[in-house]
Amino acid sequence: MLSRIMSGSIRNLDREYDCTVRLLDDTEYTCTIQRDAKGQYLFDLICHHLNLLEKDYFGIRYVDPDKQRHWLEVTKCIAKQMKSQPPFTMCLRVKFYPPDPAALKEEITRYLVFLQIKRDLYHGRLLCKTTDAAMLAAFILQAEIGDYDPGKHPEGYSSKFQFFPKHSEKLERRISDIHKTELIGQTPDTSELNFLQKAQMLETYGVDPHPCKDVSGNPAFLAFTPFGFVVLQGNKRVHFLKWNEVTKLKFEGKIFHIYANQKEDKKIILTYFAPTPEACKHLWKCGVENQAFYKLEKSSQVRTVSSSNLFFKGSRFRYSGRVAKEVMEQSAKIKREPPEIHRAGLVPSRSCPSITHGPRLTSVPRTRRRAVHISIMEGLESLRDSAHSTPVRSVSHGDSFMPRSRSLATDASEGSAVISDEAYSPSDSVLPTPVAEHSLELAVARQINGAPCSIKEEKESEAGTPSVGDAGDLSDSRATVEGAEGASPLSEVEQVNTFVLSVLRLLLVTIGLLFVLLFLLIVLTESDLDVAFLRDIRQTPEFEQFHYEYFCPLRRWFACKLRWAGSLLINK
Repeated sequence: MLSRIMSGSIRNLDREYDCTVRLLDDTEYTCTIQRDAKGQYLFDLICHHLNLLEKDYFGIRYVDPDKQRHWLEVTKCIAKQMKSQPPFTMCLRVKFYPPDPAALKEEITRYLVFLQIKRDLYHGRLLCKTTDAAMLAAFILQAEIGDYDPGKHPEGYSSKFQFFPKHSEKLERRISDIHKTELIGQTPDTSELNFLQKAQMLETYGVDPHPCKDVSGNPAFLAFTPFGFVVLQGNKRVHFLKWNEVTKLKFEGKIFHIYANQKEDKKIILTYFAPTPEACKHLWKCGVENQAFYKLEKSSQVRTVSSSNLFFKGSRFRYSGRVAKEVMEQSAKIKREPPEIHRAGLVPSRSCPSITHGPRLTSVPRTRRRAVHISIMEGLESLRDSAHSTPVRSVSHGDSFMPRSRSLATDASEGSAVISDEAYSPSDSVLPTPVAEHSLELAVARQINGAPCSIKEEKESEAGTPSVGDAGDLSDSRATVEGAEGASPLSEVEQVNTFVLSVLRLLLVTIGLLFVLLFLLIVLTESDLDVAFLRDIRQTPEFEQFHYEYFCPLRRWFACKLRWAGSLLINK
């Protein structure tokens, strides 16, 4: 009897596993879940724990043993998605940034989005000018410590907070001045709302960068925002495509393609190269989900998409969930007492030192900071949009990919037990290295990237931007650059072979479909299967006409030819 009880308990343990989800305030929620539980069950548990109703903006992220990030799919089993062994560790993050944070119905939702954007600011994903950076940091100070109090906040108190990867003493003083004079009396929820409205106006609001390389081998970051698709190189936004301009997202191995229509007859194809096929697939899935969420009017318009042109090849994926317009309509119907919010305050944070009282994290001594000019935010003042989009479709690229982010190397030495989205931190690559704006090296790099070197050149390049038909000459020049950098473009013979294989695949699929249709036709006309839907088809006037006027004469002709061929064989 005792052995049966013990064996039963062991079987129950085998059907369950522990799961830890790190929340946006760095607290952890641990639960036990059945082995066959789907992602929706875990996500609903987290939202119930947070008392969150406007949950469509959020998602659960995890990192596999190969350091590749993933969003947990709510329609699939959790255990089948995870490549590691339990217990599992994941993170709750904002998956779809609200286009207008002020339009969010509940304060709890705005607070969680505030925590996410504050994290983006610290990790270098939210780029801004010095003036905007000072205001954003002052809003954070006001939300976390309240009004300035000389008794509690001595001189230099803002230096104990780290809002950005790096900043200068001048910026610290500016933050303190704003906090002391301009934000007196603001409650935490008001400061957080002002912070969100300020961040919303920035070009990199909602950017979750994916590291890639362009056709020339230059590092780039691709990202999806509430307003469209963007490409960042250094501290420049070199491409911006609105969601209604993007017509197709496709990937093949490491190669990611973006098809878009700009203006009337301007069609462009942008090609980038991800570090691994898994990273490219994750990039594609993120793009499909973001486009469906922000572009469509109803979730009923969502369709399953394929990663390639031929339906039998590549991956298929379908976004599951409501779209932005439906989420806003549903939020307007919420009628309940506002839930109580337990703000983090000054609790030490592992991933965002801006809410700690520890020393500022910097590798440069305080006495030398002004001399070496390490203010990242001052270097971001040159951030501007380049509307120049080069319609290039490349089919060649080197397989090598050298990540720039130090965080990838750092994660290799960390234990695999704790997995969070900090396993990849793009701040070292997205944030610019202070260089002369018109230096020769920067000018050459920008010309290779397709970004104009000045506003005047930008206007000239827009007027002379080649169309898709002119992409051949441009691709030849880019192939020369790639050859100089050690890339190995495909030969003409290989391109012809690829085209022939595609044609053969299409031909085989067409023949297969014809055989399937012929088989179905024979089943309908010759078999005696008494199936409801077959009987209904046979009784339609159209089918009876086809059967007697076309099929029966064709059958008699085939039978005659077969008898004639049989007689010839017998006579021989």
